[in-house]
Amino acid sequence: MTSTRLYSLALLVVLLVAWDLFCRWTGISALVIPAPLAVAEVLWSGLASGYLWPHIWVTSAEMLLGLGLGCAIGFSCGVVLGEVDFLRRLLWPYVIASQVVPKLALGPLFIVWFGFGMTSTVVITALICFFPLLENTLTGLQLIDPRKRDLFRMLGASRWQTLARLKLPSGLPVILAGVRVAVVLALVGAVVGEFIGGREGLGATIIAAQGMMDSTLMFALFFVITFLGIAVYQFTIAVERRLLRHHQKGLAL
Repeated sequence: MTSTRLYSLALLVVLLVAWDLFCRWTGISALVIPAPLAVAEVLWSGLASGYLWPHIWVTSAEMLLGLGLGCAIGFSCGVVLGEVDFLRRLLWPYVIASQVVPKLALGPLFIVWFGFGMTSTVVITALICFFPLLENTLTGLQLIDPRKRDLFRMLGASRWQTLARLKLPSGLPVILAGVRVAVVLALVGAVVGEFIGGREGLGATIIAAQGMMDSTLMFALFFVITFLGIAVYQFTIAVERRLLRHHQKGLAL
């Protein structure tokens, strides 16, 4: 594992060096592709001066709120649709229809409903995170060992007991995989929502930098968004491993 991380770090260094050499040898304008050192200077200046921190906090808050709301609704709806066949057959076409509509196209409508700022961005993020949890919860609830299901029936377990003690524990790995997907999409949703109606945040700052033709600042913001996404994703992986470790211990008992 350590050697793999070293190789990954070495690859990053090679890419940065190649980027710098490309800018030097081609003499390309910084308006098109700025040099990595210039990007690093702008990034450090923005962090040291405190200019970027409020935008980072706003985007992080929108991402976490949208993620939490979307995952909670997606999980709840997944459980309900997984347990009630009639509702699943009735509502599934409408669920699919709600997902094929691009969220970017709904942005102006959300601005009319919720106004500019955080609320509309959180709603967009929640809608994007909703479907992965819904789909994975439905799939996870179906991954049941038939022998265990028959055993629960023989013991006279109620539907709630079967759901809480068999279906959800059995489907936990698949459900958590949906959370990982939602985490990545949450950051995308927050930034895209800020593109449309945000007044603060990293996405709104990118639009402002675009208006000033400041490509160096845009690249610096891309790095901030990338680091933020990787950090939240790795935290999710750590939490998932801990939950699955307890899950495996519970199955062993």
